[in-house]
Amino acid sequence: MRNLLTDVPGIAVGHATDLKLGSGVTVVLFDTRAVASCVVLGGAPGSRETALLEPEMTEQQIDAVVLSGGSAYGLDAAGGVQAMLRAQGRGVRVRGAVIPLVPGAILFDLANGGDKDWGVFSPYRELGYAAAQAAGHGDFALGTVGAGTGATTATAKGGLGSASAVTATGHVVAAIAAVNAIGAVTIGDGPHFWAAPFEVGAEFGGCGWPAKITADQLALRTKGMAPRATATTIALIATDAVLTKSQAKRLAIMANDGLARAILPAHAPFDGDTIFAAATGQRPMRSDSDLTEIGHVATQVMARAIARGVYEAEPLPYPGSMPSWKTRFAT
Repeated sequence: MRNLLTDVPGIAVGHATDLKLGSGVTVVLFDTRAVASCVVLGGAPGSRETALLEPEMTEQQIDAVVLSGGSAYGLDAAGGVQAMLRAQGRGVRVRGAVIPLVPGAILFDLANGGDKDWGVFSPYRELGYAAAQAAGHGDFALGTVGAGTGATTATAKGGLGSASAVTATGHVVAAIAAVNAIGAVTIGDGPHFWAAPFEVGAEFGGCGWPAKITADQLALRTKGMAPRATATTIALIATDAVLTKSQAKRLAIMANDGLARAILPAHAPFDGDTIFAAATGQRPMRSDSDLTEIGHVATQVMARAIARGVYEAEPLPYPGSMPSWKTRFAT
């Protein structure tokens, strides 16, 4: 186990990172088409093909998921991923046409100091193509990479995180998250993570919770709400279990509980919080009770992935960029 999304067999992950732009793209590719659904709980989402993922919709499986910076411009990244998959003949076949199904979601990182003067067309289609080409089944970087490149939170630099676990019945469950929350992943002004009760080892610093959580630490901390603050945490939870589309939807709902345990506040009016759920279908469940345990583990894994994204981040290479957790608290 790598403690990464790629611990789920049949999943590859690739990044494209542009530090001059201050943004990037992360792509999750499925070796064989995966059953998938999603849940959108943020008040300001930006997404592609999420309606397709509702359980009542006809198509059951997808080829990839894209997480991107760039706000609405970042939706172009999925076109780059489609281009690579189409060249490989991967996708749903309709009357001889090959159509890769590539849902995606974006986060707002357009005001982080990077050079966004890209001319007529945004670079995100090319970044999506590059991330898809870079996808592999092994280790991948965390922190200020891919979709987490330009991410921030209320109290520290955001980033790209991942975590994994195995249920008692042997199912692998893993998450990947680009953490750009309007709220805080840490408690008050200190180093402690809201997700600390779920930490495995010292994967995000081993600080635990403070001895007492005060009223000041519970006070609202955001990036600022006037005149308009835009944020978003976008993520994917995956398992090797055999799930129906409705069960994948339930998995996404339970994984959102992990987001709410890791970020305060969560699902705010200017967050676009979106979580995809995917099942690679390699290990049957014994009964419906297995789904409860998979969802229970998904809640914890999602919280851990979000904390790791902030813990592993580094500041962007610009004057005045937001400091990282390690800049502030690592000894």
